[in-house]
Amino acid sequence: MQQADPSSSPTSSSAAVAPRSALDRYFKISERGSTVSREIRGGLVTFFSMCYIVVLNPLIIGTVPDSTGMYLGGGTEPNLPAVAAGTALIAGILSVFMGAWAKFPLALAAGLGLNAYLAYSVVPLPGMTWAGAMGMVLIEGVVILLLVLTGFRKAVFDAVPPFLKTAIAVGIGLFIAFLGLFNAKFVTTAAGTPVQLGNDGSLTGWPTFVFVTGLLLMFVLWIRKVPGAILIAIVTATVLAMIIEQVLNLGAFAPAGESSEGNPGGWAMNVPSLSEFPIQMPDFATLFTVDPIGGITAAGVIGASVIVFSLLLADFFDTMGTMVGVASGAGLVDQDGDIPHSQRILVVDSAAAIAGGIGGVSSNTSFVESTSGVAEGARTGLSAIVVGALFLAATFFSPLVAMVPYEAATPALVMVGFLMMTQITDIDFTDVEIAVPAFLTIILMPFAYSITVGMGAGFVMYVLIRVARGKARDVHWLMYLIALMFVAYFLRGAVAGLLL
Repeated sequence: MQQADPSSSPTSSSAAVAPRSALDRYFKISERGSTVSREIRGGLVTFFSMCYIVVLNPLIIGTVPDSTGMYLGGGTEPNLPAVAAGTALIAGILSVFMGAWAKFPLALAAGLGLNAYLAYSVVPLPGMTWAGAMGMVLIEGVVILLLVLTGFRKAVFDAVPPFLKTAIAVGIGLFIAFLGLFNAKFVTTAAGTPVQLGNDGSLTGWPTFVFVTGLLLMFVLWIRKVPGAILIAIVTATVLAMIIEQVLNLGAFAPAGESSEGNPGGWAMNVPSLSEFPIQMPDFATLFTVDPIGGITAAGVIGASVIVFSLLLADFFDTMGTMVGVASGAGLVDQDGDIPHSQRILVVDSAAAIAGGIGGVSSNTSFVESTSGVAEGARTGLSAIVVGALFLAATFFSPLVAMVPYEAATPALVMVGFLMMTQITDIDFTDVEIAVPAFLTIILMPFAYSITVGMGAGFVMYVLIRVARGKARDVHWLMYLIALMFVAYFLRGAVAGLLL
């Protein structure tokens, strides 16, 4: 994905420029072929690509009562502003931490999938409260941090063959491209087929027009090597969406139901209009809503172990894949497959689970949307600090964050998906030992809608093929352990059904 911005390639002339300031020296901005302005642009693009989490996380964990009928943040009614403020606060702190200490262009926030698991599988358990569920997240974070500090998580990363790391990056590219298309309603679910074009098999509606306009503009600017192509396209599409909404008043997307026609021509997630004063005092009622003892008591020791193990595996391997994808895009992977400060990156990500539990907003993790900032030229931790600062500001400016619709932001994900896909040429598909595991890794990420599932399938098949061809001794012992862990992960539903 180095071709995302030729002018920002580590091999460009800017890489030869000597550091000019303490900031440059600390983040190695010139050394990595970047500039301060590129880092800021990259941070802006990453933020706008993932700021939806400030709206989406509250809709997932803030609208589901626990087994006692209480909602996150306290009370018998949803407290979405508090969940949004807590989500932005924790994301901001962790992204700054990642940028300042690990010096890596990777932002963090509440993890999708993990939050849904808590909302729909954990808090409904008899006696389980939101504080208890967040206690499970805290325990998972402590366990995964111990795995990092003992060197186990880094050893696992080093044991993964280089071709699988490349396949992970390609698979993530397909995954986030599909994510962008689906979130913008460019493709939707259908009655006769799994997905379809638009809402009725064709492209209709002004929101779709905004998405297509933003995507085409993004590609044209990128092809012409215009600096800030992705950010320019996002801002332009947002302004266009605001004008259309002001004139036509389309409102929010709503699917058709049995008793209503819905609003299939509305905006996905955010309506691009400013309906309230842009500055609000944040409500941090979710902070310190955590009770690990209560969670263990409600689920039982075995049940709590299953919950923690499920969270652990998803967190453990999702981050590995995301780190590889971001590093590959930034040209930060050396010939041995190593990534600078990888141990620090893993420490910060592990601490993010702890922080998410303490903050009462679900486990935080590294976001694959960081690749959009890398495509814009980000190469250092300065961009992650920019993202963190914007998230912290979002605790006060939530109305502005909620103004950017999916249709304006998600073209960046499609663009990045294309750029990450270009790495597929590095995989030797003439070698069956490489081709089959790589193929499964790549296709199952979007098809199963899970980075972890794609990685797991690739790892298990890699070990199986090697053993079948009499090369069992050539496989690193950690790969056997990882494969077994993934088998347990794939069967966790059946195991949980037997134990709970």
